[in-house]
Amino acid sequence: MKTNKILLKSMILVSSLAFLASCGDDDTVSLPPIGGYNSADEVGAADLVAHWPLDGNGIESKSNTSPSNTVGATYEGGAKGQGLKLANGYLAYPEIAALSSTMPSMTISLWAKVTNNGGEGANGRPTMLFNLDRPNSWSGNINLMAETGWYPSTNDTLVMKGLVNIKNGMDSNNQDVINSPKPNAADLADGHTGNANKNGGKWAHYVATWDAPTGKFVLYANGQKISNSKFEVRGGGAALPLNFFTPTKPIIGTFSTVVSGTPDAWQTPAQANIDEIRVYKKALVASDVKSLYDLEAAGR
Repeated sequence: MKTNKILLKSMILVSSLAFLASCGDDDTVSLPPIGGYNSADEVGAADLVAHWPLDGNGIESKSNTSPSNTVGATYEGGAKGQGLKLANGYLAYPEIAALSSTMPSMTISLWAKVTNNGGEGANGRPTMLFNLDRPNSWSGNINLMAETGWYPSTNDTLVMKGLVNIKNGMDSNNQDVINSPKPNAADLADGHTGNANKNGGKWAHYVATWDAPTGKFVLYANGQKISNSKFEVRGGGAALPLNFFTPTKPIIGTFSTVVSGTPDAWQTPAQANIDEIRVYKKALVASDVKSLYDLEAAGR
């Protein structure tokens, strides 16, 4: 009996070693797809025009463009790998060819950790996360920002805002969309929808999409729609393509007026962490927004 036990243990050991030997260094573990994609880079790949991984530097990876001006920027653990930490800081860029001409539809995707700084009696201010600037204006052609001046720092309700400025001759057609934390009864009866977005002070994935054929402007947080439905449809639902003021340059973490040295008092560099900025020349559908969030949250 003892001999049989020894023989059995020897057979198990040999089998285990054979299995380990078959798993060579060149073999990789195949993870199941998420939403039909193996990595975040596959989502909307044909329409991805810019990507800032922010893994230890500020280089835009598709054009290999470095920032022309860096203020208060360091790098630490982010939402996926390393990420950008701004302490009253920003990254400003020269023109990037793929972003310098109008894209009628667009998607801005990024991760951010941002905290409220305002509330009643406080000197609160908004936090610009990303924009494609326009000459002589604080707001860019397209902007994704947080209204951090609306609530005190102890409140984790975070109001996100998408803002576009559509060139119409010499004029600007301004359109914006937010999540409304607490619509009143009259607003709810009128079709408004609310979302408190309790993500203040922690990493969250934010997406803004502009769909030209329908004039629809939508905000997402962590893969779920958060925008007030009443504010999403613009121009009565008719086609409303974007039209850029040029030249336009990307800015991470502040307003164009800050970069140019002509800000109003409420226009300041960001106190925020930002990671994985992606710009698409189309409006991602809701299922792809969810897949992008799930994949990046999984480090893929």
